[in-house]
Amino acid sequence: MRVMAGAPRTRLAKLGDWMARNRRRIAQLQWAIVVLYFVLVAVPAFLPMPPEDARMFTSLTRFAQFAFWGVWWPFVIASMLLIGRFWCGVMCPEGALTEFAGRPGKGLPIPRWMRWPGWPLVGFLGTTLYGQLISVYEYPGPVLVILGGSTIAAIAVGIVYGRGKRVWCRYLCPVTGVFALLARLAPVHFKVDRAAWDLQPAHIPAVDCPPLLNVHALVSASQCHSCGRCSGHRDAVALTLRRPGSEIVASKPGDVGRYEALLLLYGMLGFALGAFQWTMAPGFVQAKQWLATWLVEHDVFWPLASNAPWWVMTHYPQVSDVFSWLDGAGIVAWLTGAAVLVGGFAHLAMVLGARAVRTDWKVLALSLVPMAAANLFLGLSMLTLTQLRTEGIVFHWLPQARLTLLAVAWLGCLALCVGQLRRANLPVWRASIATTLVAAAAAVPVLLWVRTLGLLAVF
Repeated sequence: MRVMAGAPRTRLAKLGDWMARNRRRIAQLQWAIVVLYFVLVAVPAFLPMPPEDARMFTSLTRFAQFAFWGVWWPFVIASMLLIGRFWCGVMCPEGALTEFAGRPGKGLPIPRWMRWPGWPLVGFLGTTLYGQLISVYEYPGPVLVILGGSTIAAIAVGIVYGRGKRVWCRYLCPVTGVFALLARLAPVHFKVDRAAWDLQPAHIPAVDCPPLLNVHALVSASQCHSCGRCSGHRDAVALTLRRPGSEIVASKPGDVGRYEALLLLYGMLGFALGAFQWTMAPGFVQAKQWLATWLVEHDVFWPLASNAPWWVMTHYPQVSDVFSWLDGAGIVAWLTGAAVLVGGFAHLAMVLGARAVRTDWKVLALSLVPMAAANLFLGLSMLTLTQLRTEGIVFHWLPQARLTLLAVAWLGCLALCVGQLRRANLPVWRASIATTLVAAAAAVPVLLWVRTLGLLAVF
């Protein structure tokens, strides 16, 4: 391994060094984002419901809706694929608040239950489902409940356990698991040269790493928040380029946990797909209508009642948007079914493929990260395009762009799988079985998106 001590720094490495030297400026940026976040989350929830003809530049509520779901979240997902978790370390308001709140806090030992690796899976599934039930994309009240509640929890965890560290971000944030998976694809990361590290005196103070990482042993970009504080430490840490997906190709058993793999397959591929598509799925409406008819014929009327408060299920009679208990049950069933069918098929394919090549199924599952990323970006960008359409902005090339995105993601899955198997130097027939199974698992979301969005109509 090349020793970095005394070697010239690249422009990218100098950028990381600038981040290490300018923590105060980064903090100022974070506080500016916190203020913007507070205005967009809290203020619209206390404003009157905007009229139907309101536009984003005439209504703060409409502007906040577009800012969060049309710009903020789709491009946070995209940023993870390009520059890793810079969002977490430099721009995330919850991260800044939990770290700040923890500095004068109690600093109690992090309990064992909080370190349970399944929390990112539970958090993602729970917030996704709850968001669908209360229509978080459409109304400001649910935004305040979900995002505001998450922020309050982050601050509380920081006060009790933080001591200036981002305990919430490391263990409990509902999207930390998603970001950890996506960041493995990024071509930019902080690299540690262990040989250069060991040349330095042992008494050099440790890095103030917010997500509590052992910087000396840092290999993966999955948990690194890319805050830059370790850049140049012991002349051994530098922001560098790498081949996109190289971390996934080089993964080995033990590099990915069971719950992380389950989040990828059942959460990002299955559950999220159901959440994005249920409003457009003819089968959902038909099944609900059939069940409603059956209930009426059998004199069972309580599931058809729409008396739940807005913070339990969508209830806005002033705009004729009210969910019944049957609607809520249907959403739960649809999202669960999507997770079981899509995620279950992918899980089975990964297990069979791993047996064929005698490897860990969780490592093979990482080859599906590009499709999971496309799934999330495509679903979130639908909100962007819907909101732009109300402003009279229409992109006629959209179907072709969506097909291209899905095709690139599918090919990316195959490329990662082939890269993994090539390193293992396997017989061709074994590698072919595994590659075919990965291709099939990645094709299911593609086919569902093509069907739901009618993308074949472009031909």
